[in-house]
Amino acid sequence: MESQSPDYLMIALKLLGALGLMVYGMRLMSESLQKIAGPQLRHILAKMTTNRISGILTGAFVTSVVQSSSATTVMTVSFVSAGLLTLAQAIAVIMGANIGTTLTAWIMSLGYSADLSSIVFPSFFIGVILLYQKRRRYVGEFLFGIAFLFLSLVMLSASGKEMDLEHNSQVVNFFANFDTSSHFTIIAFVAIGTVLTCILQSSAALMAITIMLCTTGVLPIHLGIALVMGENIGTTATANLAALGAGIQARRAALSHLVFNVFGVLWVLMVFYPLVDLVCNIAGYTGNADSQRLSVVLATFHTCFNVTNTAIMVFFIPKIETLVCKILPSKNEQEDVFRLQYIKSHLVETPEIAVLQAQKETTRFAESVRDMFVKEIDLLDDDNSKHFDKQFASIERMEDSSDRVEVEIAHYLEQVSDGHLSDETKQKIRSMIRIIGELESISDSCYNLARIINRGKNMKRNFSGDQIVDLKALTALCNKALDQMCVVMADHSGTKDIKETFRIENEINKLRDNLKAKNIDNINEHRYDYTIGIMFSDYVSELEKIGDYIVNVMQARFGK
Repeated sequence: MESQSPDYLMIALKLLGALGLMVYGMRLMSESLQKIAGPQLRHILAKMTTNRISGILTGAFVTSVVQSSSATTVMTVSFVSAGLLTLAQAIAVIMGANIGTTLTAWIMSLGYSADLSSIVFPSFFIGVILLYQKRRRYVGEFLFGIAFLFLSLVMLSASGKEMDLEHNSQVVNFFANFDTSSHFTIIAFVAIGTVLTCILQSSAALMAITIMLCTTGVLPIHLGIALVMGENIGTTATANLAALGAGIQARRAALSHLVFNVFGVLWVLMVFYPLVDLVCNIAGYTGNADSQRLSVVLATFHTCFNVTNTAIMVFFIPKIETLVCKILPSKNEQEDVFRLQYIKSHLVETPEIAVLQAQKETTRFAESVRDMFVKEIDLLDDDNSKHFDKQFASIERMEDSSDRVEVEIAHYLEQVSDGHLSDETKQKIRSMIRIIGELESISDSCYNLARIINRGKNMKRNFSGDQIVDLKALTALCNKALDQMCVVMADHSGTKDIKETFRIENEINKLRDNLKAKNIDNINEHRYDYTIGIMFSDYVSELEKIGDYIVNVMQARFGK
């Protein structure tokens, strides 16, 4: 026995190394494919979701391409957070992602039912050549990912045979002690699969272990399928963790993934044994003597589970949406992310109408930026630490949202500009692209203002009462200019002029000069220290920038 211990230790190390190599290979494949596809995958997700069926097909396609349901789900959650997808659209995409991830199980099955060694080394060789070609380096990374994945499967299969578990009476007896005819045992293994997947953060890794144990003949197929069911629940942890710091809609989207998979497990448990028998017949599994066929059984079950569950639940998307909204109700506060309303997920046939939609969306963007500035003003004299942190986090989310929305509106306008347009319409598009850039700059300045106040609170250095009075006078002028900007943006008849904005900008510049001069005097006279003076000066400069950005928006609006 002592001579065998080192062998088991080495085999265990090989298994761990193979699992690590497999996870790395999957990650490399996913990341390289996302780099190859670039923005196309993101735009596919944002556009090909006009109805439930297209949403499901989109989720399945993207997941099959990137080989990661977690990547698709996290991407979907981020789009919901940015307001680029509705919750119902996101649920459909997530359902499709569950179908797309079944391809991974079939790849795993292939590794245990066929010799992949002949693919590994050519993939490494071709991958190395492509890595040194700038245009094809991502293809090289993808080939390396495939090679690592297949090599890990070869190693896992070899290690499983080397362990010779089917002839190890202790291991065989351990699993034989579980009553596979008991629903309690099946539920226990579902729970084990869920916990292990949450810990590993990789359903593929646990799937590989499950296939290895089943194909060696020590793990009964019923328990292996129970682990696969648990993997489906555990894989939702990644998206839910990613959504923790996001908005309410993003958290709902992630929760819907959990609800969807839990429901699937519940109905399968009700028909578990007949369903397993049916899957075994479909896969051509004849009994214990055909244990190598079990990898196909597990992949077949995984596919049947996700496809059937989606086919059932596609009719209940509104119900799932209602349920997650009840579990995570909205608070009586304004949403802190900007959500596209007028721009649809596909281009309209008439470019002029598309431009009108973009104008409405740009006007809403301007109003959102003004709301962000109002939130920032509240931070100036907010002494409630808990409320301050909440308000600051809200401003952070709004700034992040504005970055995404700027890109989406610009991309929409670029697509519209590809059509046959009049000179007037082309000019409108150029103006709007300039406007959304300036609006995003205003949101950046709002975030910078909030950061200045937050930095002061962290250093226990707050503005004095007199400083706050002076800053509020300047913020009032900026707020007035923002209000004027929103009025002009909403007035498509062009009856408003730019004179009022220039007048407010002149007042902002004059007050800025006075406050900066006053600040220098106060520092010299030691009314407050230099650190507070610098913070004050930075705050004033940022407000003055906002005034400049507003003027730029107005000039673009009037084609100047």
